[in-house]
Amino acid sequence: MAHPPTQLMADSPIKVNNPGDAPAPASPEEQKKMEAAYNQMKRKMAISEMGKAIKHKIMVLSGKGGVGKSTVATGLALSLAQQGLKVGLLDIDITGPNVPKMMGLDGRRLNVEAGRIHPAQGHLGVKVISMAFLLEDEDTPVVWRGPIKLGAIQQFIGDVDWGELDYLIIDFPPGTSDEPLTVAQNLPDIDGMVIVTTPQDVALLDSRKSITFANSLKVDVIGVIENMSGYTVRGKAPAGTELELAAPGGKTIRVTTDENGDWAGTLDIFKAGGGQKTAEEFGVPFLGKLPFDPGFVRGGDDGVHRIVSEPEGPSAIAFNKVVENIQHKVESASNDGGLEII
Repeated sequence: MAHPPTQLMADSPIKVNNPGDAPAPASPEEQKKMEAAYNQMKRKMAISEMGKAIKHKIMVLSGKGGVGKSTVATGLALSLAQQGLKVGLLDIDITGPNVPKMMGLDGRRLNVEAGRIHPAQGHLGVKVISMAFLLEDEDTPVVWRGPIKLGAIQQFIGDVDWGELDYLIIDFPPGTSDEPLTVAQNLPDIDGMVIVTTPQDVALLDSRKSITFANSLKVDVIGVIENMSGYTVRGKAPAGTELELAAPGGKTIRVTTDENGDWAGTLDIFKAGGGQKTAEEFGVPFLGKLPFDPGFVRGGDDGVHRIVSEPEGPSAIAFNKVVENIQHKVESASNDGGLEII
């Protein structure tokens, strides 16, 4: 026996649409939510595609400021580019972006076409993205709360048209805050972190925290770099001359000129060997030492990195050795991961 259709009272809150009725339009708030969800989905798809187009992704961190992390990140990118590799440099330091100045890109603005951000191109063809490109005035502070900052980072990851790259170097602000966490959670197939430190105890203490932080994120630690490791003084004197150099702490260094009359002595201004000791304690690779070089200060101010101005100099050679160790580590890991045993 068929039941009669349910009768609704005139003041019933339930609205029944006839088959031919158009759906009720979404409210402005619902439209914003749907648009945000759609953009987020597009960004995730773009990040996935970007992950496939970039072979290696390396995060550069330091436990504290003042250890030359951005200088090292820029040097790693340029040293890789010297090999003819396609390299990108992503400056995630939202509140203190310095990479563009070091790359001679002061005053540049981001180019946006068809909803995609196109990187600026620096020395040796390195592609660069930085918050500095969005600032009208370099003296303007970026005062953003966490969610806005993280949204900008997601855009820098997902909305940038990097093209195909061999390496993407990512420079972070000092410490273990939201920025590396956001990148680690959003960017697929990260090769690992490079930890930059200086030899003194305070910097080493913070670098240990960075290693522990990487382990908590389950991101591989590619290794530790000891920056500002010794200041080498050079000069000339008659061949075979013995010289005595005054060193910090009342110590002296004895050097002898070679057959060409050249001499060199290294002063350990910030101690020495701490980076290697930290790496050994935590069972991670030690990637090498980079010298204390006043030329990095001049190069950073002039926008011409030491590797560009003196590609055959001692600092460039030291960077090349560090980069060689990084490449060996990440490429060996890629090859091991590429074989599936069934």
